[in-house]
Amino acid sequence: MYNFRTDLAVERSDIYKKVNQLNQIDGIETTDEEINENIRVSRVKVTNENGEKAIGKPIGSYITIDVKKLKLAGEEEIQKTSETLSKELRQMIDVHTDKQEDILIVGLGNIYVTPDALGPKVINEIDVTRHIIKYLPQYVEDGTRPVSAISPGVLGTTGIETVEILKGIVDNVKPRLLIVIDALASRSIERISSTIQISDTGIVPGAGVGNTRSEISQNSLGIPVIAIGIPTVVELATLVSDGIDIFIDRLQEKAESNEYLNRLQENDKYEEVKEALNVGDYNMIVTPKEIDELIENMKDVVARGINFAV
Repeated sequence: MYNFRTDLAVERSDIYKKVNQLNQIDGIETTDEEINENIRVSRVKVTNENGEKAIGKPIGSYITIDVKKLKLAGEEEIQKTSETLSKELRQMIDVHTDKQEDILIVGLGNIYVTPDALGPKVINEIDVTRHIIKYLPQYVEDGTRPVSAISPGVLGTTGIETVEILKGIVDNVKPRLLIVIDALASRSIERISSTIQISDTGIVPGAGVGNTRSEISQNSLGIPVIAIGIPTVVELATLVSDGIDIFIDRLQEKAESNEYLNRLQENDKYEEVKEALNVGDYNMIVTPKEIDELIENMKDVVARGINFAV
């Protein structure tokens, strides 16, 4: 299977088609929707084993919300993005649970490492209700869904695989559904903290940066798992490859007939660039200097989207 080094199904689909010079992939269905001039929703559905093998993603649905200019987003843009997320998430939740069934929300990541802090930051903003329903029911409106939340930390600080922690919680709390939030890796610098992926197939923490942990999914926990992820890092090879594309674009403006440049632009250069940049055993993972502000924006978007949806 091709080494995609991205967690986004829409990127994997695009890369596979480009590498194999295909217009369509057997087992992959894609649709796009423009919400407004700044928000675009792409839907990738893996329908069979051929699609699963092609892009390395399990059979299921993957929804990608792309937001332009999120770095400069104000309250109105953040609110509109959260409403879009809420709508898509609510539809996915309704497939797996009734409106009264328990939901457990899990924020993966390390609160002390900014690009990995999205999950724990979102958890701090979630409207939890399970304890109120149990101990102070007189203060809760009829029909309120029980919602609980946890940020289990990372293996390096707990010594426990996240899926092991969640198994214990699921066995005792018995939620009907898990919603997991995590930071992702992308193959495009434009997608850093500007893209949200929602999927109903669970998640493999660390897969995008080559630090794969045990998967969190219905197979491992026995209940449906919806994953919400946002890219916060790219590989150095991706950064350089994108830079070469920009450089070639500028050259082609003056030399449109240069066949070599045209051919280089058409091909996927990631593997060649990665090989050239891997000095010794090192491969750099990078994030923008504005990551603090971007994480705060996306934290608000995701937390509001979940609160509205559940």
